[in-house]
Amino acid sequence: MTQAKDSQLLADKAQKALWTALRSGKLREGQFLSMSQLVDLLDCPIAAIRDAVKHGTSQGLLTTLPKRGVQVMEARPDTIRECLDFRMAFDQEGARRRISEGATTGLTALRERHEDMRNAAMAAAGSHLPPKAIAVDLSLHDFLAEGLGNSLLAAAYAANRMRVAIIQNARPFLQHRIMSAMEEHIAIIDALDRLDAGATTGAIRYHYEQTLRWWGVA
Repeated sequence: MTQAKDSQLLADKAQKALWTALRSGKLREGQFLSMSQLVDLLDCPIAAIRDAVKHGTSQGLLTTLPKRGVQVMEARPDTIRECLDFRMAFDQEGARRRISEGATTGLTALRERHEDMRNAAMAAAGSHLPPKAIAVDLSLHDFLAEGLGNSLLAAAYAANRMRVAIIQNARPFLQHRIMSAMEEHIAIIDALDRLDAGATTGAIRYHYEQTLRWWGVA
């Protein structure tokens, strides 16, 4: 019983370490690694790493290469378009459900975070901004996803969130894009605050289209 519990703890540790490495950019898009390199990088036993890799492969985050190791998902144009389209569709539905239920508590704090980040980007460029900007960016998308109110949809959204994180780490979040992205998010927040479903979903689509242009895949 203890051995089984220990194995599960190690599997959970490896899974968490893999997810953290993918989100942080420690593992980069398109990167090739052997299993032994993953063991060293994630500091977990190989059996637990294999289980984590299987999970990552099932979600499209990794590709297993027989006798070679694994490759992290590549940020190809079609992949970027599909991941962002997926996010837009879920964001729009999450917004519709929040509006229909009047579940908009928290918008004031969200708006303040976005305004602060926009103002910081306008005031000065700095290497400290991109990680903070990504966190602010994700805060609105997470807020919309939470509006889905469905555990199965939430799981699918979480898997795509990881794919988007890999994509985001492939290109620095530059100052001018931080400013425009924050403005686009503020427009979404303002429409949500008015409980205007049409304006909200339209603002979400506009943000999606501008993000595609930023990535050069529109």
